[in-house]
Parts: sequence; structure tokens; C-alpha cells
Amino acid sequence: MRAVILVIDSVGIGGAPDAAQYGDAGADTVGHIAKACADGHADDGRREGPLRVPYLAALGLGEACELASGQRPPGLDHGAGAGAAFGCASERSRGKDTPSGHWEIAGVPVPFDWGYFPKTIPAFPPQLISPLCEMAGLPGILGNRHASGTEIIAELGETHMRTGQPICYTSADSVFQIAAHEQTFGLDRLYRLCETARPLVDPFNIGRVIARPFVGERPADFRRTAHRRDYAVPPPEPTILDLAAADHRQIVSIGKIDDIFAHRGTGINLKGDGNDALFTRTLEGLDALEDGGLLFANFVDFDTLYGHRRDVAGYARALEAFDARLPELVNVLRRDDLLIITADHGCDPTWPGTDHTRERVPVLIANGRRPGPIGRRDSFADIGATVAQHLQFPATPHGHAFW
Repeated sequence: MRAVILVIDSVGIGGAPDAAQYGDAGADTVGHIAKACADGHADDGRREGPLRVPYLAALGLGEACELASGQRPPGLDHGAGAGAAFGCASERSRGKDTPSGHWEIAGVPVPFDWGYFPKTIPAFPPQLISPLCEMAGLPGILGNRHASGTEIIAELGETHMRTGQPICYTSADSVFQIAAHEQTFGLDRLYRLCETARPLVDPFNIGRVIARPFVGERPADFRRTAHRRDYAVPPPEPTILDLAAADHRQIVSIGKIDDIFAHRGTGINLKGDGNDALFTRTLEGLDALEDGGLLFANFVDFDTLYGHRRDVAGYARALEAFDARLPELVNVLRRDDLLIITADHGCDPTWPGTDHTRERVPVLIANGRRPGPIGRRDSFADIGATVAQHLQFPATPHGHAFW
């Protein structure tokens, strides 16, 4: 038996019970995208008309949305097919960030509050920036505020290339992000700078230091590359990845899973530039996955390229492109394989601001023990508990298996 977890990053389905505490009451990533498509507001010359995700619908996405929000989005009217199990899950962790969501999916809710930088200018305290510049030999930094990554690179990229000062910024997440040009600053130098920054942000309880390399000669053609690297703190308890590693199971991680779990228990890591490449790497990883193995994949484009940039049409295109490739994976599953498709938080592109949104997430299951609804789960950790049961690991301390 093998297990496969696909995290379609930020594909929330509305209805988180505590959304109002985060200012997100009414946010609904899939629901609002589907409505925009049905109303003709997501026609951009590359796609048009209602949202078309027939394979996700056959796995129960429409039913999962209805469980989460009370409404079935337009275009998801087709019911789940035979053999599919489906439901939704709420996050127990208090953040709505990437590590919290992924760790909880892997069986470990985050029991503490992350630290965040204030929405002031400057955002970073001198006791962080002064030693960073001294230890890394920097003439100073640019940015030093909350910002959209693409916007601040367009604004300050040329100054960075001229002065050698890296662009440092943050967001509503618990992050310290450093953007630098791959050629003029150097990719390895950027990584070393992030390694220097990692222990310096620990006193502020910051979850991730993120290297954000970019290329290009002028603002119009600056582009972030796939050489992003996250320097995260490790999960506070053993995850299902740790259980798999302890039992000498084969583990394949796809995309940024390796970074999110601080390279602990992530096995063979396969990278790819964008969702399509990551899907291809997932197929490669699954083809080589041994009996008893675990594959854990993240598809990041939904969040970074479309959710944060509030690009409704682009998000719809990405959902349809992912859906079109899904049969390639489902058709090569073995009889005893378990496939779970879920998300780590929402990022509603119709919602004010550019941050993640607190939402329930879909839990879509192929090759489960029993088809049909699994209901509303009160923790993402139920996913980890179910995978542990399927792979015959000891029961996890958090979460309850679906069956």
C-alpha cells in the first residue's frame, strides 16, 4: 500500500468556523472563482465561461464545497463518481500560513502563535538588521516593510542591482523574505544570507526566512525564479513523514514540501518550475514509489501566482489545467493506493488585500476504504491520522482517521 497527498496550495472552499476572527467571514476561494467564471468575469482570452473541473468534481469537490459553505458553486453541479470519498476540514492551528497548514495535514497542529512583524515602516527592528548587515557584510538593506513580492521587486530591483543592498520585506505571514538578483547578487550568496538570517529571527518566533531570487534587467521584465528556498523551523512533534522515515519507508517530496518541513523526513525531493512541471515530477515520483511509500506534493502556483496577486482568471486557468492532468495520476494508482487531495488554507482572489484567507479546505479521496461523505472534519490532522492508518503506522496523537 502507498499513500499520496497532493496539496493544491490555497484552494480553500469557504466556511471556516472562526473566519470572522481573522477578518475573513465570507471568504470562499473556489466559490467566488466559480461565480466569477459563471458571470463572465474570468474571461481573459485564455479561458472563458463557467469553471470546468470535471475530474475534481468527480472526486466530490462540489459536495465538499456544499459541506463547507452551504452552497455548491456553479460549474460543480456534477456529483461525485463511484468510489470517491469527500469532505472538508477546518484548521485547528491558529495561523493561516503555509507551515501551520502543512504540518497539521501531516498530523501536527501548531500549538503556539507565530511572531509577526508590525505593519510599520520600518517593519524590522534594528537588533535584527544591524547584526545581519554586519555578519553578511552588507552596505544596508532596501524595503524593510510589508509588501507584495512582485511589486517591491519592480520598485526596488534596479536600486538593488546598483547598490548591492538586498530587498527585505514581510507579509501577513510569519516570514522574513529576502529578494536578490541571481546574477548581480548571486544565488549562493542569497542562500548564505538567508542562512545567516535564520537564527537572527528566532528570538522573534518567525516561521520562515525565504530566499526570493529574481532575474531580468529592468522592472518590466523582472521575474522571480524557481530557485526559491525556504528556511523554516522544524515541526514541534514527529509528523507522518518522521513516522515513515523511522520505519525506513520510501518518501518522495515534491516542490516546497522539503523546505516546509525543514528537510526532516522529506526523503527524495523533486523540484519543478510551476504546477505543470510539479505534476510531471509527481508522476515520476509515483512511478518509482515503492510499496509502503509516501509521496507528499505541493502545487504552489495557485497561491503565489494567482491568489496573492488577486488574479481570478489566472486562478481559474490553473484549476482547470490541474484538473486536466488529474486523470494521468488517478489512472496509474494501484488498487491499494490512497490518494488525498487537499489544501493548506485559502487565498480568495476576490477578497480585499493580498493575504491568505481563513477557510475550510477540501478533502478529496480516491481509493478510500468507503466511498461517500466523510463530513466536516475539525482538524487537518485527520488527514495525517488516515494516512498513518493506511500505511500501518502507530496511531498519531492528533486527529482521527476517516474510517
